[in-house]
Amino acid sequence: MKQQGDITAGYFRVLFMVVFALCSTTVKAQTSPALYGVNVNKPVAAQLIRQNLLPVRIVWQSPEPASVSDAESLLRHNYGQAGIAVKNPCTLKNKGGILLDFGKEIQGGLQVITDQWASGKPIKVRIRFGESASEAMSNIDTIKGATNDHAIRDYLLPLPWMGKAETGNTGFRFVRIDLADSNAILKLIAVNAVFVYRNIPYLGSFHCSDTLLNKIWATGAYTVHLNMQDYLWDGIKRDRLVWIGDMHPETSTIAVVFGDNEVITQSLDLVKNNTPLPGYMNGIVAYSMWWVLIQYDYYMHNGNLPYLKAQKSYLVRLLRQYSGQIGANGSEQLKNGWRFLDWPSSNDPKAIHAGLQGLLALTLTRGAQLCRELNDPATASLCEAAVLKLKKHHPEVGASKQAAALLALSGLLSPEKADHDVISVDGAHRYSTFFGFYMLLAKAKAGHYQDALNVIREYWGAMLKMGATTFWEDFNIDWLPGSSGIDKLVPKGMKDIHGDFGAYCYKGFRHSLAHGWSSGPTPWLTTYVLGVKVLAPGCKVIKIEPHLCDLKYAEGTFPTPYGIVKIKNTRLANGKISTKVDAPAAIKIIR
Repeated sequence: MKQQGDITAGYFRVLFMVVFALCSTTVKAQTSPALYGVNVNKPVAAQLIRQNLLPVRIVWQSPEPASVSDAESLLRHNYGQAGIAVKNPCTLKNKGGILLDFGKEIQGGLQVITDQWASGKPIKVRIRFGESASEAMSNIDTIKGATNDHAIRDYLLPLPWMGKAETGNTGFRFVRIDLADSNAILKLIAVNAVFVYRNIPYLGSFHCSDTLLNKIWATGAYTVHLNMQDYLWDGIKRDRLVWIGDMHPETSTIAVVFGDNEVITQSLDLVKNNTPLPGYMNGIVAYSMWWVLIQYDYYMHNGNLPYLKAQKSYLVRLLRQYSGQIGANGSEQLKNGWRFLDWPSSNDPKAIHAGLQGLLALTLTRGAQLCRELNDPATASLCEAAVLKLKKHHPEVGASKQAAALLALSGLLSPEKADHDVISVDGAHRYSTFFGFYMLLAKAKAGHYQDALNVIREYWGAMLKMGATTFWEDFNIDWLPGSSGIDKLVPKGMKDIHGDFGAYCYKGFRHSLAHGWSSGPTPWLTTYVLGVKVLAPGCKVIKIEPHLCDLKYAEGTFPTPYGIVKIKNTRLANGKISTKVDAPAAIKIIR
């Protein structure tokens, strides 16, 4: 077996192969998209493709003598065809089993190629998928939350004699295969992961003098890429659903990595068309507000006025509905839906009220700007008056970093006070993977860029240190002491960071380890470190304002409807920053 250090050392090479090699147009498309069939003026055509991947490591095999032989052959053979002469194929007998590591989290299934055996009859195996090694070794029970929710990950499968079986549609990195037939002898020629992903180039990029930040940026991009399936999902194992409120960090990541992509509008329209007013999207009062904010960001990045005009009727009625739910004292009175921000704040009514107050102000502000673009000054004025009304009420924040962030971003609370009094307290403790993005944005609004970089390293960097290849549904710094990573079996006396933690809907192994809402550092690093700020719809005006903090340099690319913008920021010996920008002629650059 390969040692743990081998897979850890090789992980980021594998990750960047996915980010760059699997999307083979990536690096070249940054220079000349037209050469590789990429029309930068339109969404890249969606196409889900398949790629077979070999396992990179045998993590475990049955300890019983002679139950497993030649398992290492599976690391070399990726044949997709039975009848191939393989010397010493992997053999399972006496209910033997193996645990395979495919090196990184993927969305897809499994392809099993079998050799011949004496009976010629099908042989049953038990298949278990896992986002962690321990999940793939678990049973579906009530102990640590292992489930078949949303995607089946634990079941029996008959394998044909001299044939091929394909199975599974889930998010996973690890697969355990056990022989279920007591008297059978199973010969495996190959076991390949079938990786299903959207064939789109990584037009945006980020590279700086800190390799950890580079890995964090790439991991956030890859996490969202996996969730760009039929629609834009929350997670690829669990929550394979379109939760419109959770999408905002994902759409922010798509903008800086992939540019325009139809998965955004398809998902926005899916939920809108299934949510007649006065209902709220996904039944949550805040989620229709996130729909408005995504519409604003999408328009600013892509400048697609025909699409925005198609939303006008629904948008105007929704904004008027929200404007009418403010009390005489300026307090939000949102009702007829679940009052929810994120799970860690869900038991704090005061935090939820304060957060909704800020989110409503931000929504109506952005809504007013969209209405002016749509030549509807009456609704724009109504929204602006509602925001002035909201500013009369100053809700208690308490210790909620979520509420403080939203109030700061909306202008209802001083960003400096919000960060000093609440967000910065305890550093990365009490962060959440979803709302961590808005905490980082609030820090930036307060001008505390270095503190934000430190939190990104501490919080998102900790997931990488625990073996993550994608960012998780939730994470808590307090889980770290005494815990083992996800990429190995848990040593005796240590805690399982996947199976032993979690809360609410993500207890134990039900916890998703590839959740797009956790990708916030990717757009944050592009916006504030690389320094890209869009000032006019369609990226017609972009301001370059880098904040290198403790970095020596930061360079990268940013996709726009007119082509790729290239930026390179370098700290000079005198401490000043030299910035070089190469942008399409149609874009006005402000420094």
